[in-house]
Amino acid sequence: MDRELSPATSFLANTGRWVTGVFAPVGQFTTFSFAVFAGAILHPGSWLSRRRIGPPLFTVGVLSIPVVAVTGMFIGMILALEGYGQFDALGLADRMGGIINSSVVKQIGPVLAAVMVAGRVGGALAAELGTMRVTEQLDAMRAMSVDPVRNLVVPRFMACLIMTPILTMYSNALGVWGAWFILTRVFAVNSADYWYYTGLVVHWWNPMAGIFKSFFFGAAIGLVSCWRGFTCGPGASGVGRAATSAFVTSFLAIIVLNLVLANFLNELYYSIFPTGIRSVIG
Repeated sequence: MDRELSPATSFLANTGRWVTGVFAPVGQFTTFSFAVFAGAILHPGSWLSRRRIGPPLFTVGVLSIPVVAVTGMFIGMILALEGYGQFDALGLADRMGGIINSSVVKQIGPVLAAVMVAGRVGGALAAELGTMRVTEQLDAMRAMSVDPVRNLVVPRFMACLIMTPILTMYSNALGVWGAWFILTRVFAVNSADYWYYTGLVVHWWNPMAGIFKSFFFGAAIGLVSCWRGFTCGPGASGVGRAATSAFVTSFLAIIVLNLVLANFLNELYYSIFPTGIRSVIG
């Protein structure tokens, strides 16, 4: 006859199960990430050929252009519409180009472009790979000594890593032009002043910082989405949950990475340029 566990033993057992449940997925994701990086670096042939990398590049990049374009342009227009009244009251409407575009190319543009990619691509990647897991196609590949991570995940991961910075640049450019259109065509701000103060504030560091962050965003989207697909539950409901979880987790990863990288890049900037930049107001 089994003895009943003491309260202390039961507590320790429950705590152990909880810790295992929390940290086991972290270990699985870490192992999965190392396998992806190893496949990309040690076996470049798994993704460098046009047959392998072409379709993911088209899916991640070309098909994402419309949603990224609309998002980038309208965020610039919204910032101009919302900020004009306050800046005009202070007599600083002609300086809005520098202020808006500095925020767009360094923070808002990269984050929103990555979120749009995560929403349009992340769920699709998780659903595609999850369907392959549910229908046992991944197991069939392993049975034939074909590495599914190297052949399926690495090309999709590299496509996210390559295309997210390109889409970020596209989003930034449209955000700048959207703000220009509203300020110069709707509020009659002088176009020369708009571009002058943009050039005064937005120097090479700002867009490069945003593009640098977008590489990490793209890597996070690719890894999280593919991992969710590889570990999805059984049935159609499992695939659906994996697709939803891929977007939510990617979104959270983008926000956290943006905070960490923004702090790192700010510290790096002021260590390289101790005097900062000239004030757009003064």
